[in-house]
Amino acid sequence: MEDSKLPVPVRNTLLDLFGQIEREFENLYIENLELRREIERLTVEGQTVDGTELSKGQLKAKAVHSTSQLSQKLKTTYKASTSKIVSSFKTTTTRAVCQLVREYVGHRDGIWDVSVTRTQPVVLGTASADHTAMLWSIEMGKCLLKYAGHAGSVNSVKFHPTEQMALTASGDQTSHIWRYLVQLPTPQPAVDTSQMSGEEEVDFSDKDEADADGEGLSECPTIRAPLTTLKSHQGVVIAADWLVGGKQVVTASWDRTANLYDVETSELVHSLTGHDQELTHCCTHPTQRLVVTSSRDTTFRLWDFRDPSIHSVNVFQGHTDTVTSAVFTVGDNVVSGSDDRTIKVWDLKNMRSPIATIRTDSAVNRISVSVSQRIIALPHDNRQVRLFDMSGVRLARLPRSNRQGHRRMVCCAVWNEDHPTCNLFTCGFDRQAIGWNINIPALLQEK
Repeated sequence: MEDSKLPVPVRNTLLDLFGQIEREFENLYIENLELRREIERLTVEGQTVDGTELSKGQLKAKAVHSTSQLSQKLKTTYKASTSKIVSSFKTTTTRAVCQLVREYVGHRDGIWDVSVTRTQPVVLGTASADHTAMLWSIEMGKCLLKYAGHAGSVNSVKFHPTEQMALTASGDQTSHIWRYLVQLPTPQPAVDTSQMSGEEEVDFSDKDEADADGEGLSECPTIRAPLTTLKSHQGVVIAADWLVGGKQVVTASWDRTANLYDVETSELVHSLTGHDQELTHCCTHPTQRLVVTSSRDTTFRLWDFRDPSIHSVNVFQGHTDTVTSAVFTVGDNVVSGSDDRTIKVWDLKNMRSPIATIRTDSAVNRISVSVSQRIIALPHDNRQVRLFDMSGVRLARLPRSNRQGHRRMVCCAVWNEDHPTCNLFTCGFDRQAIGWNINIPALLQEK
């Protein structure tokens, strides 16, 4: 075992399990010996049972019955033991590939959205039902800045592609653009929670969530006034995003419309109508003037602004319940998630039917697709986060137990592949965001 390439925790777990199996077989071996001695004694002595002498056939039947019992017991024990090894090994392997690195605690209500800045310094942004957005040090989990300019729930946060500006959407029927300036603290080593035990799905009590008021938030600087306020909606603004170049933004509202604004003038450029029910999300293409909007009407729509004189729209119909989000991938694909518990992968060149469908056991919220390997991260209503590839193969489920992971609905996931330690972030209604380290090469090797 000295030359073993297995990680020490995995090797120790295996050794413990094999020790348990050895003890089980040892007990069975002793029982087997006793049974054999009993059979021999009965055969030699021609023992009578209840005053009747056992014939050779009866002795044989008794021996066969005893052997059959032993065989069945061996099979049951073997199956149980090997099943325990496989499930334990899978759990340990998943923990090694997907590790919780940091928790970001400080919001006083659920967190709807999480995002990562696209300029230096790289920080984490969260949008919460507590009417605030916060910026965090990824390495230390410390709040660096709080935005408190909204009068309602902050439903989304997105960062400008080249400048230190944030875009937030709110239940107060407005979207705000605000500038930020943050100073990163000195990094400290991350706590390794990979050895936390168990797959037990035990809820934390509410007192644990009450601790989410956070430490040191009184020192956190607060911005209370936006640079620009965008207000043309007649309902909750549920999401907003920057178009490529950062000169325009799109907002999605419960008033069933999406609006396109000019950032410099704050003027409404287009009002995008057509959805039959409230919008749930909007997303922009990273390199082209394309927008996709999702709705409770079970559809999502692709809006094309590449030609300034006209804007075309395509409707995607494939879900049977609310489409909670639809996002672009590198290439010509859109991935949509729904309350109908499915995720569908679409080709923009052929919109009649999806090229892949992933079926799950829980409603899916705001999904994210990694750039390099196109891995889909699925945050679920049932507190789980799962990873799939674009063809629908499940790659992993992030560890969730009574000691780590989300304790309420997971609202959003976002990849940040360039970061050395935290390359995936999730947030939920347990008032926390979590930074994960996903070993992508190992994940794909296990597939």
